Amino acid sequence: MSSSPPVRLGVVGLGFMGQTHATNAEEFGHEVVAGADVVAETREEFARAYDATTYEEFEAMYETEDLDAVAVSTPNAFHEPAVVAALEHGYDVLCEKPLANDLESAERIASAAADADGFCMVNFHNRVSTAAEVFKEYQAEGHFGEITHVDANYVRRRGIPGVGSWFTNAELSGGGAVVDIGVHAIDFALYLMEYPAVEEVFAVTRTEFGDRDDYVDPGDWYEATEEAVFDVEDSATAMIRCADDETISLEVTWAANQAETQEFVARGTEAGAALELGGENLTLFQSGTQGTDHNMDATLTEGAIDHAGWEGSDERFLEAVTAGEAPALNTVEQALTVQRVIDAIYRSAQKGTSVTVD
Repeated sequence: MSSSPPVRLGVVGLGFMGQTHATNAEEFGHEVVAGADVVAETREEFARAYDATTYEEFEAMYETEDLDAVAVSTPNAFHEPAVVAALEHGYDVLCEKPLANDLESAERIASAAADADGFCMVNFHNRVSTAAEVFKEYQAEGHFGEITHVDANYVRRRGIPGVGSWFTNAELSGGGAVVDIGVHAIDFALYLMEYPAVEEVFAVTRTEFGDRDDYVDPGDWYEATEEAVFDVEDSATAMIRCADDETISLEVTWAANQAETQEFVARGTEAGAALELGGENLTLFQSGTQGTDHNMDATLTEGAIDHAGWEGSDERFLEAVTAGEAPALNTVEQALTVQRVIDAIYRSAQKGTSVTVD
């Protein structure tokens, strides 16, 4: 446990993810001071759970409370005002993914972060995993050579979030499966490639399941009502070309008639790897001449990092706040690159052609 004073955290958006950040902060010995949410019942639940003062408006919380940091977990359309205002108050900020609901809003957040005394980290929590940590160590040692292609899959057989929630409302979310889970796949693929410049995208988006009256939903994710809005895509296929012709093939679905998978395959000039998004499964592929020409696969069988996923991401954020130094992981600049790719996917799908990424 650090001897530094505990971080005084405020939370904006007190639903599931807001409560996750608050719980993790307390687990790591920090103090959840206050929270803000427009829903009175949610505020009352948060106040009871964390013994925190709550506000209807985040501006009042920022003006009243003595905070060190803020976690923003509102619907995507409301990231910008909460994040920018927090940065202007000098707070360090953890923003949920994606950075915003559209590219212009994301650019304004990035501009505010560049001018701020505090830092902004974006919660791409799947980077904090056993498979990713082992892969990156091998990569740092030059094991893979140059990663030239990543096959990125985040496929749910049935997993459309509840209709009527903000996830399926384009005005609030900015998109469907691409914005919700595709954002993780895009970030993770770029992370495996050490974030090359993205130059061109060709994509097709589809709505094949979410607007059907006969939608089959064994997991009870989906709840259609007369007021429900479903005006987003439920799947997308994209080819992403990066600098030096490095490529990413992306498959993202909320619903598909195929087996679920979150497997990523990285192809390097010296070796390759298959790993599970946010998990522990990792296999290294290599070839050699020792004894005879041969192929050899090495599979990770033991070992796991402490505090993976949301817990690990929150830990790293809070450690950075305590240290007073912006973390190298999950930067605003990287999140802005992801947002540009998302924007290009939608532009390409609309035009039916490939599009450039500035």
